[in-house]
Amino acid sequence: MNSSTASTLVRAAAQTGTAVQQSGNNPQQNGNQNTSQASQNGNAANSSNSTSNAATPRGTDGKALTPDQQQQVDKLVKIDKDTRAHEQAHLAAAGGLAVGGPNYNLTTGPDGKQYANGGDVQIDASEGRTPEETVRKAKIIQAAALAPVDPSAQDLSVAAQASAMEAKAQAQIDQRTPQGKQVASAYQPELPPLSSFSAVA
Repeated sequence: MNSSTASTLVRAAAQTGTAVQQSGNNPQQNGNQNTSQASQNGNAANSSNSTSNAATPRGTDGKALTPDQQQQVDKLVKIDKDTRAHEQAHLAAAGGLAVGGPNYNLTTGPDGKQYANGGDVQIDASEGRTPEETVRKAKIIQAAALAPVDPSAQDLSVAAQASAMEAKAQAQIDQRTPQGKQVASAYQPELPPLSSFSAVA
């Protein structure tokens, strides 16, 4: 029994005793009041126990989690939160280059719930139709790969590949003759500004 329930019972008993003293001329009424008060106290205690049981984390077998199991669940909750934040950062920075939403690797905890412990966001990393478009796509890919506060080794690898793709496309632009640059600018497709992709990262 917890202290709050015990305190409630003590106060209720004190109130019942006062009622007996004030109305001692009617023993039957006093008995009914005592019975009613005891019933209310019992219901309150049962309600408190029921609420406590409902709030207690339980395993797949219906039993309360052991301290070790609860520690494992707490760890899984943190990993899940960090993983989802990581992948959402990729998705936000990738903008239109993202192919669908995040994909998560899930594991089942001792409480029967599933938690994310890994994931990825697919990004269109193909070259653009022109070197200029390739440069812009490469910049977006780099921004998306490095968007999380804790980029993984895979993220850093993707950013490095995008940087190489950007350098190659920029070299092609730099090698154009003045006449070639003029022709290329005339056929350059309109591209959204880079900030529209990375501003929400």
